[in-house]
Amino acid sequence: MGNKTLQELVETYCKSPADGLRNSIITKSMPLIRSIIGKINRPDKPLTQREDLESAGISGLIQAMDTYDHEKNIQFNTYAYYRIRGNIIDYLRKIDQLPRKQRKNYGQVQEVIDRKSQELGREPSDFEIATEMEMDIEDYYKLLSNVQQRNALSLDTTFDDDSNSFYEVHANPESETPDRNLERKELAEGLKRKIGELEERDRLILTLYYYEDMTMSEIALLLKLSEARISQIVGKLLIQLKHDLIKEEIVS
Repeated sequence: MGNKTLQELVETYCKSPADGLRNSIITKSMPLIRSIIGKINRPDKPLTQREDLESAGISGLIQAMDTYDHEKNIQFNTYAYYRIRGNIIDYLRKIDQLPRKQRKNYGQVQEVIDRKSQELGREPSDFEIATEMEMDIEDYYKLLSNVQQRNALSLDTTFDDDSNSFYEVHANPESETPDRNLERKELAEGLKRKIGELEERDRLILTLYYYEDMTMSEIALLLKLSEARISQIVGKLLIQLKHDLIKEEIVS
C-alpha cells in the first residue's frame, strides 16, 4: 500500500472499507490537513493548538472518506479539502466568543474609509481610520487581523452578526443546482476583477495567499514585512472586497 497514491487508496477503501486502509489514508492526507491549518492565523485561545486543529481536520477527512463517491468525476483530495476546511472552521467557531460589538465594527471600517476618502481626497491612513472609529491603533490592527483569521481558508460566505466567513472563489464539487453554479461563477469573476483593480502590492498579497497557497509567514518573508502586518492588510482587503461586491449587487 506504500506505493499507492491517495486516490488509489481511497478507491480501494470505498470498495472494501478496513481500519488499516483508513489509517493509511489518514497518514497520507496529513500534509493536506497541515497545509490547510498553515493558512490559518490561530486565535490566541485555549484549544487552538496545532494538535487540536489536526484532530478537527482528521474528523473532516473521515467524513469525506465516508461520503465520497469514487464513481463521480471528482478527485478525493479536492472533495476532502472542503470537508477538512469546513470542519476546522466549524471547530474554531464553536470555541469563539467574539463580542457582538466587535462584529459590528467590521462593517464600520469600510464606511469610515469611504467617508474619509471623500473628505481627504485620498485613502485614509490606518491611524486616521482608527481615530475616526474612536479606537486605539493597536485595537484597530487586532480587528483587521481578526477579519483575516476568521476568513483564512477561503473567500467564503458573507460574514455578519451570526457568520464569520467571507466568500468562496473555488467551485464546490457538490454544488447543487445550475443556478448555484451560475452564482458562484459570477462571484468568482467579480472577485477576480476586483482583485485585479487593487494596488500592485495588495493584489500580490491576495494572489499569493488565496491562489498560490502561501502562508502568512512566507508572504511576510517575501515582502519583508511582519506576519502581523500581512494579516492586517488581508483583513482590510477582505472588508474592501465585500463592500465593493455588495455595491455592485454581486452579493447581498
